[in-house]
Amino acid sequence: MSAKIIDGKAIAASIRQDMVDEVAQLKKEGITPGLAVVIVGDDPASKVYVGQKEKGCAQVGIYSEKYALPADTSEEELLALVSKLNIDDKINGILVQLPLPKQIDEKKILYAISPVKDVDGFHPENIGKLVIGEDAFLPCTPHGIMVLLKHAGIDLRGKEAVVVGRSNIVGKPISLMLLSKSATVTICHSKTKDLSFHTKRADVLVAAVGKPEMIKGEMVKDGVIVIDVGVNRLESGKLVGDVEFESVSKKALVITPVPGGVGPMTITMLLKNTIKAAKMQA
Repeated sequence: MSAKIIDGKAIAASIRQDMVDEVAQLKKEGITPGLAVVIVGDDPASKVYVGQKEKGCAQVGIYSEKYALPADTSEEELLALVSKLNIDDKINGILVQLPLPKQIDEKKILYAISPVKDVDGFHPENIGKLVIGEDAFLPCTPHGIMVLLKHAGIDLRGKEAVVVGRSNIVGKPISLMLLSKSATVTICHSKTKDLSFHTKRADVLVAAVGKPEMIKGEMVKDGVIVIDVGVNRLESGKLVGDVEFESVSKKALVITPVPGGVGPMTITMLLKNTIKAAKMQA
């Protein structure tokens, strides 16, 4: 048995194609979606992400502004910039690239972003709405995962879903989204006893821990649906996920590759949230 690969790149490309038309139509109505991206310091991975976000905006016709601040920027300065962007009519979405330097309290910054411009979906108001099942800006990576599962034709009702990882960015929100589709959800983490016991029961397995190739073939059952969120660079320079692709793909029904699986969907969902914000604010 060999798994069907979920091609995130192709799915993201087709969604972006639809966005081009949607944005063109909005512009005819006098609405230009605008995104502000703020990066503090020069973390190489963050720089790459910000570059991809700018490229994505240009591709679908979203107006974008980038603020690259020095690593020694104070919390006050960053809060002042967020306040300015909150009231800027050209800007519908604000994204502050994480991680931030040590002198800045991330929570304070994320909470300062207006919930109606929180296109990352990290503000407590949007997370709260997600919990109670109201319309909200959904965090981009988990949202992208749900779209991939939908494209793969996966009906989640009654399925045993196991999420490995409990971060606020992926693990917790994806658990809530799977639950909203009537899956039975188990969340595992670093303190879980006997991880294999849980992963072997999974009909759907989401791996989001950031440990290279941690999930092995013997830890999953035949016919499992595997979503690999991890992006880890080995010493050899090779990019791998949290799942050992070679062994797991032999047992899985469908699997996302790394790179080219979940990654392209994250930025696509950010663009989607920005368009949604522009429509709401108009």
